[in-house]
Amino acid sequence: MKKMLYSIVAFATLFGCKNYNPEITQQEIKEYIGYLASDDLKGRKPGTEGDSLSASYIRQKFEDAGLKLLADNGYQYFDVITKVEAGDKNSFEINGEKAEMNKDFVPLGFSGNKGLDAEVVFAGFGFDINDDSLKWNDYKDLDVKGKWVMVFRADPDLDNPMSPYATYSNDRYKAMTAVDHGAAGLILVNTVDFDKSDKLDKIKFDQSISSVQIPVIQITRKLADKILASSGKTVESLEKTLVKTGKSDSFATGQKVNAASDISFKKVKTHNVVGMVRGTKEPDEYIVIGGHYDHLGMGGPGSGSRKPDTVAVHNGADDNASGTAGVIELAQKIAENPLETSVIFIAFSSEELGLIGSKYFVNNPLVDLKKVKAMINMDMIGRLDSLKRLSIGGTGTAAEADSILDITLKNYDFEVARNPQGSGPSDHSSFYFENIPVLFITTGVHDQYHTPEDDADRINYPGEEEVVKMVYDIAKIYAKADQSITLKKIKSKQPNMSRRRMKVTLGIIPGFTSNVKGLAVDGVRPGGPADSGGMKKGDVIVAIEDQPVTSIYDYMYRLAKFEKGDRIVVEVKRNGKIEKLLIEL
Repeated sequence: MKKMLYSIVAFATLFGCKNYNPEITQQEIKEYIGYLASDDLKGRKPGTEGDSLSASYIRQKFEDAGLKLLADNGYQYFDVITKVEAGDKNSFEINGEKAEMNKDFVPLGFSGNKGLDAEVVFAGFGFDINDDSLKWNDYKDLDVKGKWVMVFRADPDLDNPMSPYATYSNDRYKAMTAVDHGAAGLILVNTVDFDKSDKLDKIKFDQSISSVQIPVIQITRKLADKILASSGKTVESLEKTLVKTGKSDSFATGQKVNAASDISFKKVKTHNVVGMVRGTKEPDEYIVIGGHYDHLGMGGPGSGSRKPDTVAVHNGADDNASGTAGVIELAQKIAENPLETSVIFIAFSSEELGLIGSKYFVNNPLVDLKKVKAMINMDMIGRLDSLKRLSIGGTGTAAEADSILDITLKNYDFEVARNPQGSGPSDHSSFYFENIPVLFITTGVHDQYHTPEDDADRINYPGEEEVVKMVYDIAKIYAKADQSITLKKIKSKQPNMSRRRMKVTLGIIPGFTSNVKGLAVDGVRPGGPADSGGMKKGDVIVAIEDQPVTSIYDYMYRLAKFEKGDRIVVEVKRNGKIEKLLIEL
């Protein structure tokens, strides 16, 4: 009996009565991903119950491992806007006949909250294009000042994936064009080719809190035909003419519409989860190891889902329950054997909404950011393929990075693609633009990315275990007290704007969801036009060539009108004052 009791005590002493294994194991990675990517959490969308349960789970793992919980007992709270909702003052009326909300009309999510009783002018596709190879002006010789403008959505070349009209065809762009011509309201209509079923859009949040200054309302073709009745034309006949001729056919309809738009933004509270293990030699120097834990919730329009018409749980097993599991495993491992410098572990929220959680952390740091030697970000590390391909970004942001990786990777048989860029579509970017060297670890994108099929049973658990062990080996070297990590700023590549044919760029990192009127500048690319023109991180762009900028969409719309080599005046708000910068594109 005594011998048995001694054995129990010895076992408890050896493992400290821990309810986890301090080593990095695929069994625990599977357990953590299994919980975070379960249907019960409904996709971990910020502000939801699944978000809170995820954060509580991660925080408990940090506490169990003995981490010092930072901020508010491990939670760093902040607010985010996740959706827009219709108010009760939306209306649409023709000749005293009231249309029905969600059946005949709907306001768009970026609409201004205004009403207008005025004549309707039809302006084709709403284009005002004066490009070298493309000219189309639906507003030529058309008086739209103080009136409703009714235009078709999309463009006349829908079957062409490289349509030259792509830059000018989105709803926001058309709203900005209408505003510039003096319109007081915009009415949008689906063409038959664009949507034969003529569905009204659901009100969705496009990740910008900036509305245009006029009401923007989508109506059905049936309602549009009532507006066009006195002209003897219909939506379908006008569409055929415009597509066939490629020329404008604009006119005053003679019809008046009394309508109003009423939408509001829904703000929710969410949180980063933050804990720390004190260093043994340099406790006041830090490395940060992080990954985001949020995902897309139930998907749907405006969520970022690649299947926006499917409302289902987007479990995000790889994106990014995998990275979060890696953060937990490393926290347990390093808590058991602290490194020479302190390590801060962060599970970020709201990465999918625009890196909001990591931006909030660097703007509201819990330690002196100048004491942070480096940041290591794990995002989608669970799908190592049979060739063991791995991508490590940020290798050019520290002078010592490549040599440290060379030493570490000798012990692994990964096929590693190194990318020197410090910026990119994940949370490490927020740290890089605070002059902190970064590494971005990922096994890459796959067919299930941002779909309901990104499930836990698709994860390569042995592969992830190996990736996390590699990150631990890198962190050990980065955290050595005598290991210098020297920042290198490198010129970033031009961003890929997909179908948006941006001919020029300022070279900035925009603040997509910033609570300011204008476009916040979250980073300036070294050597880029903005940098050369004197723009600084923290500036807010409020105008380009005397034309107002209130959002990322205004910014893209204004900038698309210029050519390489043009010199433009950009107005920024800096420390409460307006500064005018001359920038050569």
